[in-house]
Amino acid sequence: MTDTTTPATGSGPTPVTDRYGIPVDATKGDQFSSFDVNAFEVPSHKDEIWRFTPLKRLRGVHDGSNVTATGRLLVSVADRDGLTIETVTTADPRVGEAGAPRDRAAAQAYTSVEEVTVLTVAKETVLGEPVYVTVDGPGEGRLAYGHSQIRLEPFADATVVVDQRGGGTISENVELIVGDSAHLEVILIQDWDDDALHLANHHLQVGRDATLTYTAVTFGGEVVRIAPFAGFTAPGGTVTINGLYYADDGQHIEHRLLVDHSVPHCTSRILYKGALQGDATSALPDAHTVWVGDVLIRAAAEGTDTYEMNRNLVLTDGARADSVPNLEIETGEIAGAGHASAVGRFDEEHLFYLMSRGIPEDVARRLVVRGFFGEVINRIGVPEVRERITEAVELELQSSGI
Repeated sequence: MTDTTTPATGSGPTPVTDRYGIPVDATKGDQFSSFDVNAFEVPSHKDEIWRFTPLKRLRGVHDGSNVTATGRLLVSVADRDGLTIETVTTADPRVGEAGAPRDRAAAQAYTSVEEVTVLTVAKETVLGEPVYVTVDGPGEGRLAYGHSQIRLEPFADATVVVDQRGGGTISENVELIVGDSAHLEVILIQDWDDDALHLANHHLQVGRDATLTYTAVTFGGEVVRIAPFAGFTAPGGTVTINGLYYADDGQHIEHRLLVDHSVPHCTSRILYKGALQGDATSALPDAHTVWVGDVLIRAAAEGTDTYEMNRNLVLTDGARADSVPNLEIETGEIAGAGHASAVGRFDEEHLFYLMSRGIPEDVARRLVVRGFFGEVINRIGVPEVRERITEAVELELQSSGI
């Protein structure tokens, strides 16, 4: 496999390029990608895609100083009629179909992984009950690489819940491939142990008239960095990307996404909500969340309809949230496009309203946080998962003393 970037052609002055040979005025969608880890330079904070990430806390996975696997991810999936479960290698032609790694750590994972788990839902198959996938980390002090792919053939319909847990250092690629007129809901729950480091590229590919609903829920882990990239192969596709995260003292949680509208008449909706609580007197790093939402509408993508939103609730001192929405439009022939983001503390009017009706302040604050997350939780189509996430939020609030 080769790099996916194409050198500039044509007459005229040689364009100014970055260190990967990409013109500096290229779109977000032209970000360098490759299956070869050696094609990437070592990340630095001068690189836009790494400028918020605490590189010193990545345990050498990003720069080549610690890349030998000392453990493995354990993936467990229950058999279901209509679902094919395979273990293959990266030599399988299906692997990488949704796109090449877009950063050095993901390329290292692709180069180093020994097993790829492929889940396939057959054509016109409707799975009435969710498929549950459990991924266990390698354990504290160990490094493991992963690669998994969930693919729905045309007209299939399925819901998949991926539960990631345990400890250690994990670097992985995840592919979600939704065939024409298929419908997939994926809920990825990062409930790692406190010691975990998790770096992931998620590649989302949506076919003609297909629908993908993607929800990332992040609670655990010391450092978690997830980078979804969504693209469309034909008109009529719809992708909904949701996220919920809760950062405690010492945690860094980063979601950096890109939706590339390159074909006409597709729709994207993005909603992420996060809460942070820290301790300004602690020796641990401040709780830190990062959300970067890039949406690109290319010249050929007429009729695009997109909107992205990120909201962050800072509950205590000793916490910081960065929220960066970006919208790049190359055609005026669109149905709609917009974005919004905010970082703030409790809405005092909401608190006053509840307290004026006899509700104690601590209870009122918890009600505000529950309501804040409710919009995301209610979008999840699996009742037991909604209940689990609601309980997890309640446990976080109890631990904060709010």
